[in-house]
Formats: sequence, structure tokens, C-alpha cells
Amino acid sequence: MHKLHLVLVEPRIPQNTGSIARTCAVTGAVLHLVHPLGFRIDDTKLKRAGLDYWDKLEIIHHENLDAFFAAYPAAEGAQNPFFYFTAKTGTLYTDVTYPEETFLLFGREDLGLDEALLAANPERCVRIPMRETLRCLNLSNSVAVAAYEVLRQHDFAGLTRDGRMANAAWEPETPRTYDISQI
Repeated sequence: MHKLHLVLVEPRIPQNTGSIARTCAVTGAVLHLVHPLGFRIDDTKLKRAGLDYWDKLEIIHHENLDAFFAAYPAAEGAQNPFFYFTAKTGTLYTDVTYPEETFLLFGREDLGLDEALLAANPERCVRIPMRETLRCLNLSNSVAVAAYEVLRQHDFAGLTRDGRMANAAWEPETPRTYDISQI
């Protein structure tokens, strides 16, 4: 089964990290927090953003980026599982095929990932398209967009596709036809 790791390198905004934790909980992704963080892990804004999902996800803390890479060395001969999200490349996140175990790395909200790391891994850098005049998409939104592309490529393994209403039932599916001349 596919294993997705979402790696936040030195996140600064607790609400973003809380929202990302919720994304991890509902998708089964592992959340990696690379220190130093810009907030205390017991921050009420962090807890509020993640709501009641904190006990439903796996969080791994790393002292720094070197400690993270030491804990997950890329296996020799295996496909490199690391992808670096940045606005500083031309390769789209949808242009790559993600391996069975995938690590998506995201940098600080104010600085992104270190440019030396990006320069050392140009073939692993990907971006989410956006308007040229704007700096970047919100971190928690970027993580969700990227995570669901990886999950889509693996046919949403382990996730439910069926939704249920609490107080009503769906009508049987009937084909719909439209007469555009009446619109």
C-alpha cells in the first residue's frame, strides 16, 4: 500500500500546521515536523486548527533537516522518494510519477526551502502553477493539493469513495439531459 509522508521544514504559522495535521489525519499521511518550529507544539492555535484529529495521525519530530535525512536515507537503486515543493522551478507537480513511498517536502511560509537544497536536487523540485505576479499559495493549501495528486496517482488507496448523508438518502442516479436552446 502507498505510504505518503508530508514534511514541513521549520513551519512558522501554527494554523497552517494544524490544518496540515488534519489533512494527514483524513488521508493517512505521516506528518514530519522539522525543527526549529515557529511556535510551541502546545500552541492553542495549532490545536484548534487540527480540531479533534490529533489522536488520529502519526507525527514524527526531527531536530533539524540533517536528522530527517539521516532517518530516511534514499535506498540505493530505489527510486528517490523525495520531492521538494518550490515556486523556483518549472517542473509541475503533476508532471512526475510518485513512487509507492513518497516524501513531499515544504519549506517555511516566509522563505520556502533552502536554495542550496533545491540546487542540489533540481530533478526533484516541483511547483504548483500560479499567477506570475503573486508570490505563493498558502502552505496548508499547497500541501493538500500536492497530497491529493499523489493519492490520485495511487487510486486513493485506503481512502473511502462513498459518502453518506446523516438525515437523507440520495435519489437513484438518473441520466440527466439538458436542452441548451432553453438556457
